[in-house]
Amino acid sequence: MSEAIPAETDAQSLISDPDTPIIELKNVEVTFKARTGSLFRPNHVHAVQGVDMKIMPGKVLGIVGESGCGKSTTANVMCGLQVATKGQVFFMGKDVTKRSAAHRRHIGSVVSVVFQDPATALNPRMTVQDQLADPLRVHKIGTEETRDKRVRELLGLVGLPLSALNALPGQLSGGQRQRVAIARALSLHPKAIIADEPTSALDVSVRAQILNLLSDLKKELGLAMVFISHDIQTVRYISDRIAVMNAGKVVEEGDADTLLNHPSDPYTRKLLGAAPSLLHPQLD
Repeated sequence: MSEAIPAETDAQSLISDPDTPIIELKNVEVTFKARTGSLFRPNHVHAVQGVDMKIMPGKVLGIVGESGCGKSTTANVMCGLQVATKGQVFFMGKDVTKRSAAHRRHIGSVVSVVFQDPATALNPRMTVQDQLADPLRVHKIGTEETRDKRVRELLGLVGLPLSALNALPGQLSGGQRQRVAIARALSLHPKAIIADEPTSALDVSVRAQILNLLSDLKKELGLAMVFISHDIQTVRYISDRIAVMNAGKVVEEGDADTLLNHPSDPYTRKLLGAAPSLLHPQLD
């Protein structure tokens, strides 16, 4: 059996082998009790079934599928927000399926999450400066002076002016709020970001700007990324590999160009046929 991560291990030091997945799922299943059925024999919903998936250093894995296909549940298992009913979860080769609070803290400093709606992901009563400094304070990193310097660096990385420091989320546009959410995800120098539908709440022109930002950050910082979307055209733009999910299962996975140009599964062909290319003119 794989050895669990010792609590005193520095998670950043574990990122060394480019051939070792940052996160790996092996035959993962997630089952929920449904509200239907009797008290003693409730029905069950199989949200994720037999999923194998890897986040490789410096690569973007796109997960695409319609609503309810299990893609967000799969991502939640990766980052520890959901416990797998069956299967195994590995962090840098170490089994963390039953991760402790110490493991979650270490993994959280390496893998960050960007949620769909920045309006609900950000604290409406905290200024941008406090939003970005908060992860550093929670993990007890640096002094107030070095945290302030890091906050200013983060604003520059995501293309926001220093005048945004004292703004509240409600004073920013949707695109600006998502930039703040991305900056906060970058605050601990993560090696991977899980972006769950990060552009679906934005209009097309702003969506293109956020996608370009994520693509630039991947190249500049060497970030790995899991990019989740129901829009296969959006996933096409940013991903190195794509996993197509349907009814809780991965029905097809492979190199992005190969999969999209020569899809083997009927569901993948259906997604491609149903998705107009609305995004590309905005990305040129």
